Amino acid sequence: MKKLFLFLTLLISIKSFSQSKKIPDLVDYVNPLMGSASNYELSNGNTYPAIALPWGMNTWTPQTGKMGDGWQYTYDAYKINGFKQTHQPSPWMNDYGQFAIMPVTGHLKVSQNGRASWFSHKAEIAKPYYYSVYLADHDVTAEIAPTERTAQFRFTYPKNDSSYIIVDAFDRGSWVKVIPGENKIIGYSTKYARGPLKNFKDYFVIYVDKPIVIAHTYSDSILTDSLSLHAKHAMAVIGFKTTTGEQVHMRVSSSFISLDQAELNLKREQNNDSFDVTEQKAKDVWNQTLNHVVVEGGTIDQQRTFYSCLYRMLFFPNKLYEIDANNKIVHYSPYTGTTMPGYMFAGTGFWDTFRALYPFINLVYPHIVKEMQEGLINDYKEGGWLPEWSSPGYSDVMVGNNSASVVSEAYLKGLRGYDIETLYQALIHGANNEGPRATGRKGVEYYNKLGYVPYDVKINENAARTLEYAYDDFAIYQLGRALHKPESEIGIYKKRAMNYKNLFDPSTGLMRGKNQDGSFETPFNPFKWGDAFTEGNSWHYTWGVFQDMQGLINLMGGKKQFVAKLDSVFTIPPIFDDSYYGEVIHEIREMQIVNMGQYAHGNQPIQHMLYLYDYAGQPWKTQYHVRDAMNKLYFAKPDGYCGDEDNGQTSAWYVFSAIGFYSVCPASDQYALGAPLFKKITINLENGKKVLINAPNNSDNNLYVNSMSVNGKPYDLNWLGHHALMNGMVINYNMSATPNKQRGVKDADSPYSLSNEK
Repeated sequence: MKKLFLFLTLLISIKSFSQSKKIPDLVDYVNPLMGSASNYELSNGNTYPAIALPWGMNTWTPQTGKMGDGWQYTYDAYKINGFKQTHQPSPWMNDYGQFAIMPVTGHLKVSQNGRASWFSHKAEIAKPYYYSVYLADHDVTAEIAPTERTAQFRFTYPKNDSSYIIVDAFDRGSWVKVIPGENKIIGYSTKYARGPLKNFKDYFVIYVDKPIVIAHTYSDSILTDSLSLHAKHAMAVIGFKTTTGEQVHMRVSSSFISLDQAELNLKREQNNDSFDVTEQKAKDVWNQTLNHVVVEGGTIDQQRTFYSCLYRMLFFPNKLYEIDANNKIVHYSPYTGTTMPGYMFAGTGFWDTFRALYPFINLVYPHIVKEMQEGLINDYKEGGWLPEWSSPGYSDVMVGNNSASVVSEAYLKGLRGYDIETLYQALIHGANNEGPRATGRKGVEYYNKLGYVPYDVKINENAARTLEYAYDDFAIYQLGRALHKPESEIGIYKKRAMNYKNLFDPSTGLMRGKNQDGSFETPFNPFKWGDAFTEGNSWHYTWGVFQDMQGLINLMGGKKQFVAKLDSVFTIPPIFDDSYYGEVIHEIREMQIVNMGQYAHGNQPIQHMLYLYDYAGQPWKTQYHVRDAMNKLYFAKPDGYCGDEDNGQTSAWYVFSAIGFYSVCPASDQYALGAPLFKKITINLENGKKVLINAPNNSDNNLYVNSMSVNGKPYDLNWLGHHALMNGMVINYNMSATPNKQRGVKDADSPYSLSNEK
């Protein structure tokens, strides 16, 4: 009886311990400071701590940089001058829809330098759903909790007769108004970096829960005698006495449509929620969103890196739409300057994100992609073109016509319920015309006539354009075929998808700019960045044949030569020619310093290249190099990326690769296989199905796939199908410390190539 009692006591103790041991919230693995130790010369991510909800319209961040500086928060800074509403996708694109709030005490100075306070990362907490920092010069602790279009602030003040809050509407033309009787500040900012934007205003409404005793407005740093001010640079100040530890709360909301809409956003998203409730709701949204991918069995650092990357992916593109008083979806149109019905998104460049970000959200979060496709329809209807870089509207940066990939992939991977015919017509229009500010195709007349954009006709980055247009033509062909368009209409796009062949130089085995008369550019330096290419050189762009790797293998003389060329990327020293730019741009420096030869993972053009061994029957080399890149180039630390994070793309590479596969050719059904980083991964699909990935003997040493099974059957292919994954799948891996050179070696094991179509 005594033994039975001891057994029952032990059983109860074990049960009590297991119930008290809380499973960690996935969001608390995230480090929003990952990538923030960056500058103009060297990017370790070029990120900032984004305090927001997934795809939220507004994001908040502490601001350490001066007004208008793209590096709005950098880890090595030591002063904060405000808490900024931001929509910045990258420092190179800069910002729009921005204003700042700053609590201060003592002698009032409203300028950015005057109000700035020393801070320490030791007294800073950064979470996706919550931010807190101690502002030492003012003895104030500032806290932020976000919703999609609003935020709550909580300022803890010292005992002081001179406590203030500054609202800075920035310097492109702004308006502020203080209404003391309502404890309220309203206004708008018109500052944006990319445009032009028609009738652009970011309206804001701010409520404080403490009576306003002092109220002023400033034109730049000059005090005015009015409580309502239109100026180039308008600021508002409110003040009051505070007691030790007194908390002052602010509710902040904005709208691109009107002040009334900003009020409506505030009421709908906050109602009477306390700060703590807003914070908890934001945390719950993040946990629900991150829970679509659960990883187990890696190190704590690997889990932190994984979820920090997944967090960063889930901001792009951000919602530009709002919900009006009639519960209708509406948006400010950057094209018409008016309020229009329906969805719209902004803050993404397809040159970056067509590669992995969009493929990932098509797989894991298709509901938001459907909204994004609806938004693209509205872009086309209101502006006449699909955007290639929306920040918001049309921005004249980067090359390619990669909206074709984003539109085609979504439909090819199963999304329905939107006007795909209008989007198809938008693709045809963009493929055959040159539009404003990087829309359509620059050099399209040459491309359609010659099959390439010539080097000698003063069109920059011509070889990069040619290669990307060829893939984009493939995407259009794929969509047209899925829509049962006649061969007489879509055959030309299949033909143009082979245009990459026009730039292949057999004498070097590399892609090379070609003149209008058919001769190659001379002299040719394959290490020259820019010129014929975009932020890369020929060693990076030669692999940009996403749609037809078998065709490239054939051009190089076969698999043996192809693999040797791939291997050379890692063995050639990181020499470079920067003469096109006149300086060592940060992308060059990031390649040079990581000791991986010519491999430049810090920029997008070559990120898929590690998976190309799958096409040549040597998948173990993909497994090796992908694991090496994950281990070497990514950490959940301020210097945790190896170049620009770029709107979720570089993060998406890591997340895909850690799961074990990657979208080399997004406009196909297939993902090229690598190997999982974790012992167990669960993908909870939106349709209720699950993808279970098990690799129990996975480790730093056991990085090779010895064998694998899919749904209980042996599997030797070097790819997985999207639609098969969406039906649910169980993948079991037997990992090994040595490569299995008999698996995945047959021609039939290779992923899709257009040349292999019957």
